Amino acid sequence: MENMVKIDDLFLGAYKGKRVLVTGHTGFKGSWLSLWLLRLGAEVAGFSLFLPSDPCNFEALKLENKIRHYEGDVRNIDEIKKVMEEFKPEIVFHLAAQSLVRRSYDQPKDTFDTNLGGTVNILEGIRNCPSVRAAVIITSDKCYRNVEQDLGYHEDDTLGGDDPYSASKGCAELAVRSYAVSYFNKDDSPKVSTTRAGNVIGGGDWAQDRIIPDCVRAWSRKKESIIRNPEATRPWQHVLEPLSGYLWLGANLIKNPEKVTGEAFNFGPDEKVVQPVKELVDQFLRSWPEGQWKHMPSSGGKKESSLLSLSCDKALKILGWQPVLDFDETVNLTAEWYKTYYDGGNIYDFSCTQIDSYVEKGFGKNASWTKKGA
Repeated sequence: MENMVKIDDLFLGAYKGKRVLVTGHTGFKGSWLSLWLLRLGAEVAGFSLFLPSDPCNFEALKLENKIRHYEGDVRNIDEIKKVMEEFKPEIVFHLAAQSLVRRSYDQPKDTFDTNLGGTVNILEGIRNCPSVRAAVIITSDKCYRNVEQDLGYHEDDTLGGDDPYSASKGCAELAVRSYAVSYFNKDDSPKVSTTRAGNVIGGGDWAQDRIIPDCVRAWSRKKESIIRNPEATRPWQHVLEPLSGYLWLGANLIKNPEKVTGEAFNFGPDEKVVQPVKELVDQFLRSWPEGQWKHMPSSGGKKESSLLSLSCDKALKILGWQPVLDFDETVNLTAEWYKTYYDGGNIYDFSCTQIDSYVEKGFGKNASWTKKGA
């Protein structure tokens, strides 16, 4: 890309030559994060129990040949400690999770064991691994108790939720806070923070019960997609948006820890990107005109919130972070990726191109993470 000569400037150059461990690296966000870290010159290892879908982005990108790939369960602390002892990570991004609200109703214990217990195990691994300097623990926007308010949720709003998934993520936030205060409170301690992001879309997501993956699966087979709640409003953002926030937070934990250690940060889109499900699908159809959908309300009493958005004022004030993409760019990048995949294109090269394009937009908008010595 045009600004590739400035790659050492990105994220304060915090990742070049560093050993970075990504849990949940086979997942949608984890695989994109692993790819971007490779682009930044990091030595990347991933820890994950399984491939989350068939197909999945991790396989599409052929990442197993490009990073250290560890198979393991975050519910097993011995496996975590073994990986940390062997790889000796300097930076950890924890994304491994049971990430589906509807599945949490059917598997509540597994959801809490993974999202709360797994996070505690990662924190214990970090506490006992002298090489770790910084860790970013990714939870979810659903960690907040959702009272359907019009204003976006702030980091100090009440945590927790009615469904097992939301409650488990709220519990994980509390666990991180307790470790930050009790164990990571010295100058030479690892620096740890948490992040919360809204509904993320982008190429390579084939998870069940998500709008775009459900549509892509149906339309690629020339079938009609089912939309449960077309009027539900969500803060749609391309996967690279929150990842830029995660990477920027990690860089600041290394370079400017006094600003961010022990803090939680929301990373969400501009308020104009908060749109109903129907608008998202209709915009996607402009790139996939042969697709069709129909409304079929959810059954079985599994409640889904109709409104959930985040305030990112804290990320702007402390980190100078802002989103880069508008709604059309977000949807178009996503549609172009899936079109390339189903047309048989080189998805690794295309994904790298999308990262480079996003970075170019970041330079164009003077994003905080593109500034040398920010």
